[in-house]
Amino acid sequence: MKLLVGKTAIVTGAARGIGEGVALKLAEHGCNIAFTYVSDGSADKAASLEQKLIALGVKAKAYKSNAGDYAACETFVNDVLKEFEQVDICVNNAGISKDGLLLRMSPEQWNEVIQINLTGVFNMTRQVIKPMMKAKSGSIINMSSVIGEMGNAGQSSYAASKAGVIGFTKSVAKELGSRNIRCNAIAPGFVETDMTSYLKEGEAADKYKSGIPLGRFGTAEDIANTVVYLASDWGSYVTGQVISVCGGLNI
Repeated sequence: MKLLVGKTAIVTGAARGIGEGVALKLAEHGCNIAFTYVSDGSADKAASLEQKLIALGVKAKAYKSNAGDYAACETFVNDVLKEFEQVDICVNNAGISKDGLLLRMSPEQWNEVIQINLTGVFNMTRQVIKPMMKAKSGSIINMSSVIGEMGNAGQSSYAASKAGVIGFTKSVAKELGSRNIRCNAIAPGFVETDMTSYLKEGEAADKYKSGIPLGRFGTAEDIANTVVYLASDWGSYVTGQVISVCGGLNI
């Protein structure tokens, strides 16, 4: 059963990893997809994903856009509205990490992470709520992290940005609930992507898995399935929540 036929979703940072998995899963449920990538180096992957999405029978288009740039987000959403005429779902997935001990972290490294991971969520949400308020319907899904719930040595900037996403999510849910716009966050644990490929095998992998009750790393599909739930009518009475998809890592 397809849960999102006729809907249009924005997915930021979808050229690879979790974002790619989310875009594909939404398309499998009949959702049209507008997605972003940020660098010329990702252009080929973005073009490939666009074709995969179209092959699933939906309308799809890739846009080069930086979530950390407010003006770029405004232009992007306006372009999406011209092309797709609506925005029903926004998945704020774009994010980076610049791990390092606080003592050695530069202000520039701190600011870059906050700008993309937290300010980027503001930038996109600020734009998509306009058409959602007009339609009196919408689902905003922000990608946080279990690190934002637990903290982690060497990841102070990343943890702060993802904790900020949680607070932002709850506030937006309270502001926009009366307009039938829902806002939730997903907090993934360790997920197998290109960025975490170094954790798949060896002692490091065993160490991390030992702290996960389910005994395995997550997959992009694990996260994408939760996105579909929150985006669809199945999650119609869920807002302001943080769903940890982490195999029990945070307990």
